[in-house]
Amino acid sequence: LQSSSSLKASYEDWLLTYGLSISPFHMRWQTALFNRQFYSWGRWKPKFLYLWFSVGMVFGIVAMFGSVILLGKTLMQTLTQMLTEAPRAPNDRMLQVVVSVLSSGLYVRAVIKSSFLMGYVPGVNLPVSQLTYFFSAILISGVIHEVGHGVAAIREQVRFNGFGIFIFIVYPGAFVDLFTTHLQLISPVQQLRIFCAGVWHNFVLGVASFMVLFLLPAILFPFYYTGVGALVTEVAEDSPANGPRGLFVGDLVTNLQDCPVYNVEDWNSCLGDISEKSQVGYCVSAATLQQLSFPTRVYRRLDGTVECCSNNSLTDICFSYSNKLDSHLHACLPARKVIEASKVCRTNMDCQKDFVPGFCVTPSLENQTRLIRVKHPPHIDMLYVGHPMHLQYTVSLSSFVPRQNFLSIDLPVVIETFCKYLISLSGALAVINAVPCFALDGQWILNSFLEATLSSLIVEKQNRELVGFLILLAGSALLAANVALGLWMVTAR
Repeated sequence: LQSSSSLKASYEDWLLTYGLSISPFHMRWQTALFNRQFYSWGRWKPKFLYLWFSVGMVFGIVAMFGSVILLGKTLMQTLTQMLTEAPRAPNDRMLQVVVSVLSSGLYVRAVIKSSFLMGYVPGVNLPVSQLTYFFSAILISGVIHEVGHGVAAIREQVRFNGFGIFIFIVYPGAFVDLFTTHLQLISPVQQLRIFCAGVWHNFVLGVASFMVLFLLPAILFPFYYTGVGALVTEVAEDSPANGPRGLFVGDLVTNLQDCPVYNVEDWNSCLGDISEKSQVGYCVSAATLQQLSFPTRVYRRLDGTVECCSNNSLTDICFSYSNKLDSHLHACLPARKVIEASKVCRTNMDCQKDFVPGFCVTPSLENQTRLIRVKHPPHIDMLYVGHPMHLQYTVSLSSFVPRQNFLSIDLPVVIETFCKYLISLSGALAVINAVPCFALDGQWILNSFLEATLSSLIVEKQNRELVGFLILLAGSALLAANVALGLWMVTAR
């Protein structure tokens, strides 16, 4: 027993020496190595820092009220969706990802809450390939958040004890250790500058990431050019676009049907339009139609659509068309011969040329299935049959084309993706931490705000604390409701 106790004491001393703290699901490291750097930042240009954190204070107060409105609107939208059972479009999200870092060290609580609230749960609906971006953005957002608290505290003459990082389960985070007694002695306005600095720095990080994303074509212009098409960077093994007549890494997509593609946004937009609109047809002359078609048996599928190719061919597709006498004619035709060198059409009138009779033949496919011609010169056009979204999800593209062969086609995608994660994560961190909720920055922002504004109206400190408690209770309930419904939406559906 004595040996065991001695070993335990030695182990605890070793952890204490290196600033480590280990407990179930939680590992924490704190150090004073960066104290000199923090003090250097906090004493750099005092007038500028005063203005900087004063602007941050105003932003934090506005964010506190704005976050309540935003969470309330999000909650109403979620309840409406649950009641109507309507599918949710990706762009309808009021908030876009994860959040949080507190000077009190309760960062992970806010991260987990906002993860469910934003609809991103690692291992559930967050791609494994994106986990590196996800956790890196969380850590960087957390460090920038805590740097804001630390520098603002030093600017307001609050003693800075140390900086640290931690991992809770799989979530990384950061924290700063401030001398609590000094925090309690300074004025409420000074406290506000410190407590609002975290969300302010996250907002600035999000804006900076957005500017990099917006200016990326200009930044990479010497090495990459844009506006010429969408460059294929990856094709999933199970993708219907994978194959000898499909897409390959390095191909440049320029058209989807008659929809021009100049960048990735055009690719997504064209696929969306193709998915929403009815299948386009292709102009075929009467002579060509008679030459290519052959007698087949026509039958209806379970969804009501018509099939007329019964030979299990991988090259033939059933087409429907109409003439002056009959509006329900079908022909089994070789798809590539019909589509190549043909223009798209909607009616027979689109195919009249030089008094040569022609027909607009439309692929007769199952509901939601489309025949899509993908142009990627100089290669032969790819003919894709399936749901347009399957093509979107299994083919990765970039708007940036390298000027030299030795340049990586993945670098612009990495920068773009990381900037998008920083924008959404850091922005959500600013919003959620500003919520007047227990254990979040919003709690301390609210308390200091009430002390600064209500001390003359509500003389008794106890009454001011009661007002703050009731507001915090309401804010916590609002956030908890969003988290609970967000968790249910992610896991139950």
